[in-house]
Amino acid sequence: MRYISTRTREIIDSSQDAILKGLASDGGLFLPESLPFIKFSEDEIENLNYKYVAKKIISSIFDDFTKEEIDYAVDTAYDSFSDEILPIIKLDNNYVLELFHGKTLAFKDFALSILPILMSLSIKKKNLKEKVVILTATSGDTGSAALKGFENVDGTEVIVFYPTDGISEIQRRQMTCLDYDNTHAVGIRGNFDDAQSSLKKIFLDSEFKDELLEKNIRISSANSINIGRLVPQISYYFYAYYELLRRGEISESEDLNISVPTGNFGNILAGYMAKKMGLPIDILVCASNKNNVLTDFFNTYEYDANREFFKTNSPSMDILISSNLERLLYLVSNSGENVKDLMEKLNKDKFYKLDNNMIENLKDFKGYSYNEEETLLGIKEVYEKYSYLMDTHTSIAYRGAIELNSKNKTLVLSTASPFKFPKSVLEAVNLKVNDNEFENLRNLSEKTNTKLPSILKDLENKKISEKKVIDKDEIKESIIEILGE
Repeated sequence: MRYISTRTREIIDSSQDAILKGLASDGGLFLPESLPFIKFSEDEIENLNYKYVAKKIISSIFDDFTKEEIDYAVDTAYDSFSDEILPIIKLDNNYVLELFHGKTLAFKDFALSILPILMSLSIKKKNLKEKVVILTATSGDTGSAALKGFENVDGTEVIVFYPTDGISEIQRRQMTCLDYDNTHAVGIRGNFDDAQSSLKKIFLDSEFKDELLEKNIRISSANSINIGRLVPQISYYFYAYYELLRRGEISESEDLNISVPTGNFGNILAGYMAKKMGLPIDILVCASNKNNVLTDFFNTYEYDANREFFKTNSPSMDILISSNLERLLYLVSNSGENVKDLMEKLNKDKFYKLDNNMIENLKDFKGYSYNEEETLLGIKEVYEKYSYLMDTHTSIAYRGAIELNSKNKTLVLSTASPFKFPKSVLEAVNLKVNDNEFENLRNLSEKTNTKLPSILKDLENKKISEKKVIDKDEIKESIIEILGE
C-alpha cells in the first residue's frame, strides 16, 4: 500500500515508512492511496472475535507487514485488555461500545497498544540504527496510553506534553506515576492546541531534525496524526456491526448510525473510513462539548477557531484545532491543493469556508454540542433509567444519539471509564464529592455498586515523577534537555 499526503499528493511507498515518519514533510497527514472493500462471510461472523477482526482490517491496509507480524502485533496488543475486549451494552435502540478495557481505561488503548509494536517491527525491518523519539501532545487520554504503550519498547523514547490544568487528577497521575527510562511526561502552561501546534512546527523543522539525525535520533508521533494510530481504530466499528449481526440485534438490511464524542476527530474519522470500506453506516454524529467548533462546522461548513477556549468536565474534547479533520477534507475533495489552501487559511486566520462540492460530500455528518450541565444530566438520566454508569464524554455521545432520533440503531462510543472522572460522575448522580480523588473513586464504586478497575487501585500510592512545568514556547528546549540526559 502506498500513502498520500493530504496536502500535495506526496507519496511514500510503505505503511512502515508512514508509521515511522508520522507527519508528511509538507505538513500534511498520510492516508492510504485506496481503501479496500471488506465484507465478512457467514463462517467468519459465526466465529467472530475481536482479534480476528483486527487482524483482517489492519492487514488489509498495512499490507507490507507479513501475516505473522500482524498476528503477533494484534495478539500481543490485545492480550493486555480484559477478557472481553469490547463489551457492547444495549440501551434500548442504542448500543454502547465500551472502549475502555485496556491499560489506561480509554479508547486510545486500542491503537496505542499496537502502534508501539508496529513501530518496533518497522524499525527492525528497515534496519534503522537511530533511536525513534515519539513526541506527543495530549488533552488527557492519549498521553497515558502512549506512555504505557511505549514503556520499555526497544529503540524508542516517548515524551508527552500535557496541559497542567483542565485534566482530571486520575489522568494526570496516569501520566506522571510511571518510572521507565524511556518515558517522560511534561506539563505545559497552555492547552492541547498550544502543544499540538508547537510539535507540528518541530516536525517541520528540517534543521532541527537533521541535528537529531546526526545524534542517531529520528522523531515521530503517537498522536492520531500518525496513520498507525488511525487504522487500528477502524477495527472496532467492523467488530461492533458484525457482533450485533451475530447476536441477531440487527439484520443485513439495516444501516447503523454512530455517535462519537469528538475532539481531534480521529475516532469518528475511523468510522467514516469503515463506511468507505463497505460497512453499512448511515449517519455519523459528531458530538462536542462547549468547545463546539466541530458542531458549528457541520452546521455551517465554516471552520472558525476564533473563539474562546473553555476548560470543561469532558477535558479530552477541549480542542479547537481538530487535526484529523484535514484527512476528511481530503477524502471528500480528493485534492491535496484544496486541502493545502484550507490549512494555510486555518494557520493564518484560524478560519476557512468550504466550497459547494465539498459540502455535498459531508451530508453523512450531523453535529451536536452540549454544555457541562447537559453533560451531567445525561449521566444522571442514563443511570436512573438503566442503572448504567457512563463518563462525561460518553454522555455527550449518548445525548447526540438521542437528539438524532433516528429509526436506525446507533452505536454510541464510550471512550473512557467513568472512574477516570469520578468528581463529575459523582456530581451527576447526586453523590458527595471529596477533595481527595481516591476517596471519590472508592465512593463512586461503593455507592453505585460498580466495580472499581484494579488498574486504579494502586495509583494512589505510586510516586509522581513529573518533569518541571514549562511554558508552551519552551517545548523544543525541553525536548533537547530530555534527550541530552
